[in-house]
Formats: sequence, C-alpha cells, structure tokens
Amino acid sequence: MADQRITPGQTTAGAPEPTPHVSMVGLGGVVFAVCIMTVIGGYHIIVGLSSILDSNYTPEQGDYTFDFDVNVRGWIQLISGAVVLAAAFLVFSGRTWARAVGITIATLSALENFFFVPYHPAWSAIIIVLDVLVIWSLSVYGHREAHKVYGAPL
Repeated sequence: MADQRITPGQTTAGAPEPTPHVSMVGLGGVVFAVCIMTVIGGYHIIVGLSSILDSNYTPEQGDYTFDFDVNVRGWIQLISGAVVLAAAFLVFSGRTWARAVGITIATLSALENFFFVPYHPAWSAIIIVLDVLVIWSLSVYGHREAHKVYGAPL
C-alpha cells in the first residue's frame, strides 16, 4: 500500500475538510458584545468624569465598607471605561486572545459595578447584567468561526 500523505485541509479519506459552520447567533453575539462593551465603556467614562468634575455627584456612604473618595471613584471609572472601550475594539480582530481579554474586562467591569451598587443601584444592576451577557456572547463564539469570518489564523 502506498504511503498516503495528508495535506492541511484534507481528512484521511482524501476529501477536503468541511468548512466550519458559522452560527448567526454566535456572530451576532460578538457584534452584540462589542456594541454593549462600547456602551458600558461610555457609561463608565461619563460617570467617572461626572464624579471627577462634581464632587457632589454621588453622596458619601458612611457605613459602606468600600467607600472611596469621590475623585478616586471617578478616576477608577474613567480609566476602566477607557479600558472597556479598547477591549471592545480588540474583539473585532477575531483573535482568541482578544476574546479572552474581552471576557476578562467584562468580568472586572461587573465586579467594579458590584462595588458601586450603593452609589448607582439601578444602573449598576443593569451594567452587571449586560456584562454577564457580554461574557456569554464572547464565550459561545468559537475560534473556527473567527477564522472563517475574519480570516484569523488557525
């Protein structure tokens, strides 16, 4: 029997490897995640600037364990907003590491909003839910789909 060489893109039977199926839910999930991360980053920047520019924007919480100075809280939110926006643009590269960065940043954003619940209860809850949806959307989307859609290297 002759030595049969398998080239990349072929199976052992000699037939070409099937192209990966791109789920519209998965692809739409990435677009959704990027849009929501942009909104979340913008929210953090606006709230951070508001806290920095107006020290009366959020009241002091005397009995709260994680009560930060208003300016410190503002700078934390401003910087985290810029990081979330940068991660949103990285996700469009289609690389696996960019999705991992997006998931990590969304997790940190949810954690940050958990600490700021006493200051903005409704908005913090909404942002936490949106961060969880971003994490789910980026987790569902696979590497093979990114290769097919973006031409990302395998």
